[in-house]
Amino acid sequence: MKTAIVTGAAGLIGSESVRFLSERGFRVIGIDNDMRRYFFGDGASTRWMADKLTATLPEFHNENFDIRDIDALSKLFAEHSSDIELVLHTAAQPSHDWAAREPLTDFTVNANGTLNLLEVTRRHCPDAVFIFTSTNKVYGDRPNTLPLVELEQRWEIAEDHPYYERGIDESMSIDSTLHSIFGASKVAADVMVQEYGRYFGMKTGVFRGGCLTGPAHSGAELHGFLAWLMQCAIDGTRYRIYGYRGKQVRDNIHSFDLVNALYHFYQAPRPGEVYNIGGARFSNCSMLEAIAMCEEIAGRKMDTEYVETNRVGDHIWWISDVQKFRDHYPGWNLTKNVRDILLEIHAAKATGAVAGGRC
Repeated sequence: MKTAIVTGAAGLIGSESVRFLSERGFRVIGIDNDMRRYFFGDGASTRWMADKLTATLPEFHNENFDIRDIDALSKLFAEHSSDIELVLHTAAQPSHDWAAREPLTDFTVNANGTLNLLEVTRRHCPDAVFIFTSTNKVYGDRPNTLPLVELEQRWEIAEDHPYYERGIDESMSIDSTLHSIFGASKVAADVMVQEYGRYFGMKTGVFRGGCLTGPAHSGAELHGFLAWLMQCAIDGTRYRIYGYRGKQVRDNIHSFDLVNALYHFYQAPRPGEVYNIGGARFSNCSMLEAIAMCEEIAGRKMDTEYVETNRVGDHIWWISDVQKFRDHYPGWNLTKNVRDILLEIHAAKATGAVAGGRC
C-alpha cells in the first residue's frame, strides 16, 4: 500500500497533511513525540490531535519517538521501505525566542533531525519524494534592508520596487545577514535538503513558508501569530506586540493551501527545487490590522501591550512571491485570505474544537 511518512504529524501542517493524504488513499505513518509541549508548555501540546487522528483515520498510526533518534528512524524506514512514496518533513523547533534559550536542542532538532531523515530516506526508499517545510527566516533580517515606507496601519515596500507587485522571490541572498539561532538551524536543514536533491539525485523539495496558520494550530505566545492572537481576543489574555509600532507585515497561508501545494510537488517533483510559499498579496496583514480584525470577529476590545524591542532577526515586512511555484504548478492557487482564516480559527476556538500561536 502506498505509504507516506509525516513528521510532526500532530502539528498544524502535519495534521492537515495526514488528513489530506488519507483522503487520497495513502497509509500515513506519523512521527510525533509532542515536543511542542516541551517547547511551549502544556497549552501548546499536540497530543490531543494525535489522539484525534488515530481515532478517526483507520489508515493512520503515530510513532511516538524523536527524529533525532537515528536507530528508531532506520528501523521504521527499513520496515516500510518498498511502500514509502512520500516523506513530508514538518517537524521543527519553530521559535526565534525559544531557540536562543537552548541552541543545542534547536539545532539538533532542526538540522540534525532533517539530516537523519534524508539519510534514512536515501538508504531505504531513495525514489520517494522528500518535502521539507523550511521558513522565510532563512533570509535572516535582509528583508529589513528593503526600501520600506511607514503607513498609518502598516509598513509597505516602495511602489517602484520590483517586489511591490508580488513580494519577495527566491533570488534574495541568505548570506551576510542576522538570522537568529532558529533561522540558522533552518538554513542548515534547508541547504542539506537541496544538496540531497542535487548531489544524490533524490526528489527533494524545499518550501520556505511565511506564516503558516489555520484552525488546527495549538497556539502559544512564542509561535503561531494568528492562532495566538485570536485566542487572546477570545479569552482576554494580554497580547504583546514586539517592536515596529505593530505595523510589521506578514503574509499568512492556510494549512490546506500549503499542503495542497506540497501535494502538487509530490505529483511532479523537481529535485532540489526551492520555493517561497505564503499568502502573497492575496493574504497578508500587519499586526495592527490583524488585531482590528480579531476585535471585530470576537466582538470585544483586545488587551494589548507594546514592547519597544523587536525580536532578533524579525522581519518588518514580508510578503512571499509565489509566482515561481504557480509557473511550475499552474493547477494550484491560494483559496483563503486572512479574514477567512481568522473566522475559521475563531469558530474552532470558540467551540473548544482546538487547543489555544506567533510565527
